[in-house]
Amino acid sequence: MSLTIYGTAASRAVRPLWVAEELRLVYAHAPLHYLSGGTRTPEFLAINPNGHIPVVVDDGVVVWESMACALYLAARFRPDGVASLGATTSAEQADLLRWSFWAVTECEKDALVFLMHSALMPEERRKPTLALEAERRLAQPLSVLEQHLQQHQNSLPAPFLAGARFTVADVCVASVLAWVRHAPALMGPCPAVQAWLARCLARPAYQAVQVMA
Repeated sequence: MSLTIYGTAASRAVRPLWVAEELRLVYAHAPLHYLSGGTRTPEFLAINPNGHIPVVVDDGVVVWESMACALYLAARFRPDGVASLGATTSAEQADLLRWSFWAVTECEKDALVFLMHSALMPEERRKPTLALEAERRLAQPLSVLEQHLQQHQNSLPAPFLAGARFTVADVCVASVLAWVRHAPALMGPCPAVQAWLARCLARPAYQAVQVMA
């Protein structure tokens, strides 16, 4: 097996890297950064002509887009002795797909705006009003997630998105909501989301990826 994951951990590449660490895969990591010019070289553009990270190359199979990379790895690899991150039933598959795409369509854009204008950008370039507006828009989708997790709490002491076990859906959604975990006005009304996110980000695989950043 030859598996390579392109992209720095301080980017959306955290998603396939996190999956790979959870599954204890043997892989090569090419920590390209989107600001270094490494994604615009002829060599990289031959792999992904979009010039974006992450990219997964698995024995000649090339996968672009961070959520697709994560979902691909979870479906492709089920190592012996390691808990699967992929679906085992059609109901689980529905959960994995809907929550992963939900993270992209409902949360990611505003979560990134909040992160950039509250922490990442140089202070003189930040626009606090943009961060505040993004935070307000995120309140609605987070209320949806809060309701989902609270419903599961009736039967599960520590629910994940697809039920009792951690799956790739948790990787995809937690990797987005990690960007807003320090927004008290947003997270305050969502105790179940806070508890779920803390469980996800405390996992050894996620912590291992953070060391790569």
